[in-house]
Amino acid sequence: CTVIFTRLATRDLHKPISILFCNLAVSDLFTSFSGFWISMLFITNPDITIFGSRDMLAPYALFTTSILSTIYNLVSIGIERYLAVAESIRTRFRVARNHSIAVVFISWVLAFFLGCLPLMGWNCLQAGRSTSVLYSPFCVNYLIFIAMPNVVVAFLVPLFTYLRIIIILRKRKLRMQACGQATGTYRSAETQVARTSISIWLLALVSYAPFLAGVIFDATNQRCHTDLYPGAYIFRNCTAMLITITCLGNPVLYTLRLRTLGAKLKALRCLSANRVRACTI
Repeated sequence: CTVIFTRLATRDLHKPISILFCNLAVSDLFTSFSGFWISMLFITNPDITIFGSRDMLAPYALFTTSILSTIYNLVSIGIERYLAVAESIRTRFRVARNHSIAVVFISWVLAFFLGCLPLMGWNCLQAGRSTSVLYSPFCVNYLIFIAMPNVVVAFLVPLFTYLRIIIILRKRKLRMQACGQATGTYRSAETQVARTSISIWLLALVSYAPFLAGVIFDATNQRCHTDLYPGAYIFRNCTAMLITITCLGNPVLYTLRLRTLGAKLKALRCLSANRVRACTI
């Protein structure tokens, strides 16, 4: 909410990357709301979150849609940063605001379509053989169809894009050193990008790898719900908490630099105070 508020209030959405950042914050907000919905259902009626019910389709579908949108946003940000840094590509194709808006629209449409497939009929409310043990009434084949390609994309695409950015910055630094020019800017940029990219990749690994492991366990498991209670469901809840940590980590890694955020909030506060004084006068 802080990311969305500061970017809208300071009119910082004219940059293509700012649109992607704001959309990432919206995706994280949806993930938080859907996770809170599932948590309240777990508190009020734990049995439906364990054995499955029609009431779990909507919150699980919203949770899946939010996670998919977050993944697509992370991938889009990595590609946009790569296109912005790569000089050879930038001369041929420049990312504009319309491109970012189109990417946001396509990512949400794709996320809603894939996330809402269980609401359209791809669920196991009637068929019991392929029912997911951890995420009933979702089907195991649906979870595999959703988790496998998207988690792989979340790991590989950012890894490739940020490694390419580091390589490009390293080549430019070496080229400037050969010409006898100062390379302090490229050295600091290379260090910052390396730290940020490692943090992004580790956050994705810690957040989504346990969920993928849970899906694989779900696909290979042959035991029923009661045999796995409570250990498997504690693990499921921990994976949901890790995904929530991603929602907290994304603003810190991508948008919220404490000094910049503090300066913007201070400027907004001073602006509002000046308006109050003007109205009083």
